[in-house]
Order: sequence, then C-alpha cells, then structure tokens
Amino acid sequence: QVQLVESGGGLVQPGGSLRLSCAASGSGFTFNDMGWFQQAPGKQRLLVATIISTNNTNYADSVKGRFTISRDNAENTVYLQMNSLKPEDTAVYYCRAYSTRPGTTYAYVHWGPGTQVTVSS
Repeated sequence: QVQLVESGGGLVQPGGSLRLSCAASGSGFTFNDMGWFQQAPGKQRLLVATIISTNNTNYADSVKGRFTISRDNAENTVYLQMNSLKPEDTAVYYCRAYSTRPGTTYAYVHWGPGTQVTVSS
C-alpha cells in the first residue's frame, strides 16, 4: 500500500514564499517520477513541476524562475519551494508519484489528498 502525505500549504501574501513537502511510503516500491499539480476551483488539474532526478526536471511556464522542485531519495520525499507567489497561484496542490516494484517495469500512479495554497493580501 502506497501513501503520499503532503504538508506545507497555507495562506500567504503576494510576493511571499511557501515550501510544500510530499512524503511517499510503501514497502517494496521504488518511487520514480514525482511531481506537483495544481487545481483551482472550477478548473482542470495542471502540471506545476516534475522531477526524476536533480538534472531531470520539468516546469510549467507559469512557475519557471519562481518555483523549484527537489527530492530526497533516501526519504522518498519531494519538495516544492514556491517564491514570489501570486494570487493566481491559489489552488489545491496535489503530489503525484509513479512507483515500480523491483524487477518489473509496470508503473503505478499515486496521488496525495492535496494541500491548499492561498495567496491573498
């Protein structure tokens, strides 16, 4: 059983910063591609950033230069450092992780329950 636990959301003023964390757990699984998505009320869930390794990251154009994704492989944890936050960044942020079992190539996808980020003065 795989579980993703997110933390770090909250209310912040425009221009402020937040750091989201997502810890993945699950005996016998290797966590590969991990990332963050955002979903504003009434809108589709959109990619924010993904990471396979330090040198293999992907960002939405809207967050490039402001957000940084990183991971701690030993802790199976992915982070999203969000700087220079804007009101339009307000959304529920979801962690997503792909996992595989040793000796197999089939990838399972897992989602966290989401954490609210609100940017408002």
